[in-house]
Amino acid sequence: MAKVSKPFTVGEYAEQYTTAQSPLLAALSRETHLKTARGIMLSGHMQGAFLQMFCHALKPRRVLEIGTFTGYSALCMAQGLAPDGLLHTIDIDEELHDIAAKYWAEAGVGGKIVQHTGDAAEVVQGINEIFDLVFIDADKVGYENYYNLVFDKVAPGGFILADNVLYDGEVVLPAEAQSKNAKAIHQFNEMVKADSRVEHMLLGLRDGIMMVRKK
Repeated sequence: MAKVSKPFTVGEYAEQYTTAQSPLLAALSRETHLKTARGIMLSGHMQGAFLQMFCHALKPRRVLEIGTFTGYSALCMAQGLAPDGLLHTIDIDEELHDIAAKYWAEAGVGGKIVQHTGDAAEVVQGINEIFDLVFIDADKVGYENYYNLVFDKVAPGGFILADNVLYDGEVVLPAEAQSKNAKAIHQFNEMVKADSRVEHMLLGLRDGIMMVRKK
């Protein structure tokens, strides 16, 4: 009897029909999983491809990222910056900076990325820029605060993207079954839904991306 191959999941199928990771991004992914215990936090192939494609379309001059980790998402977004573009990224964990900086330099985008270290809520207030795009991918309980802090720094017509807004499906569970982070994410989604200053779409890619366009 012929062996029946295991069918693809929808996610695996989508990945088969998405431009493959570059060798550099694949190497960054491998090093992240080898040297950190939080490899699941990496944006990864599909989300990275989306961020890169989105930035190629938008051609932002100024981008803010809250949550650098090992620099995968920053590298993807930097590939699509305008020629004079600059990406500011913030993370509280200084120990991971060397990994990120190494891959940014190898990709030739190191000069377009400014790494900030510290509490994002404090650092954001000290960055005097107007952003075309903000990507939030940090502590989930802080999402509402980050959104409110950056909103006036986003240009009209600019975008805020927030990651993990499905929180592994927990957001659809009854409140009593949700973790602290899932409750915070659901509250954030409700806040965006009620914000008349924006248009928004929850994109079911990977763990969910909330796409917000400032009117």
